[in-house]
Amino acid sequence: MRTSIRWALVLMLLLALTACGGQGGEATQAPAAEDTTQEATAEVQPAKEIVFYNWSEYIDPEVYDLFEKETGIKVVEDNFSSNEELLAKLKGGVTGYAVIVPSDYMVNIMIQEGLLAELDHDNIPNIKNLAEEWRNVPFDPGNKYCVPYQWGTTGLGYLSDQMDEPQTWAVLFKPNPDAPWYGRATMLDDARESFAAALIYLGYDPNTTDEGQLKEARDLLIQAKPGLAGYDSDTYEDLLAAGENLLAHGWSGDFLMAQEDNENIAYTIPQEGGVIWVDNLCIPASVTPEEKLAAEMFINFILRPDIGAKISEYNYYATPNAAAEKLLPEDFLNDPTVYPPEEVRAKLHFLKPVGEAEALYQRLWDEVKAAP
Repeated sequence: MRTSIRWALVLMLLLALTACGGQGGEATQAPAAEDTTQEATAEVQPAKEIVFYNWSEYIDPEVYDLFEKETGIKVVEDNFSSNEELLAKLKGGVTGYAVIVPSDYMVNIMIQEGLLAELDHDNIPNIKNLAEEWRNVPFDPGNKYCVPYQWGTTGLGYLSDQMDEPQTWAVLFKPNPDAPWYGRATMLDDARESFAAALIYLGYDPNTTDEGQLKEARDLLIQAKPGLAGYDSDTYEDLLAAGENLLAHGWSGDFLMAQEDNENIAYTIPQEGGVIWVDNLCIPASVTPEEKLAAEMFINFILRPDIGAKISEYNYYATPNAAAEKLLPEDFLNDPTVYPPEEVRAKLHFLKPVGEAEALYQRLWDEVKAAP
């Protein structure tokens, strides 16, 4: 009987172990259920607020309200004054910007530096609205990192009621104390743009890396300084509109905007030629997944035909958006300041990355700024 009891106890113990083993099997399946839940909650939702790091007065503020009303995402704007300032911020580790607006040559530099995130075109279906010319730009083939935003030219704005149309860059580089604009002119506070004007006047490539040519351009810029009121990339059009200055080196659309305050403002590209550029909507590599999705939604919104047209009518720059062009007035599309004719475009140059010579440009620009 003791033997029977013993075997009964063994049998009971085996049954208990089997039961425990079954419970253990069920427990090992639990993490799989948790993983499924984690995958569901890991789906990215767009950030509720993003920062747009943009040039000043470069977008109709109403666009932000329309975007927020449609998506619930608030856009906060911050401003920079030059491509070099923008680059310094990103290379310095500044984060928090979801969309930035670098110019063509700077896009290529930022790609090489690993500062830009690749775009998910699935989130930007309106990219199809870009004109063919802007769908495969040399500085960003296939629009892998950026989407063209606006394009324009760099030339001279002036008060037509107080001086004749300037035909040549010599109005800046051969300062004449007897000229009414002497001491009442400005140049852009931008190394590449100001060197480009000097190099084009000298007959050189504005993307040269030849140190001798660059030093010649530096000397010319220093020679121009007595006739300048200063270097200015932010308020030059306002000072022109107020009549404080008579002549300014600057960007085409800024002068057209300023005409609203002073109808005598005119714009021209000197006979030697000038700079043509395209600014781009890009996303820094430092963004969070939530910011990136919201940024791509914002870029897609800007690429809508009605929004693209609205922006161009506000800032007077040409749109790379072919669908938006169809909504713009004929007088806008036929304005040679906005869309320069072919004979003028033939004399325009895109600025390109100059590699290690960027440091040379900056050093020589510092010398220009430091000269009396």
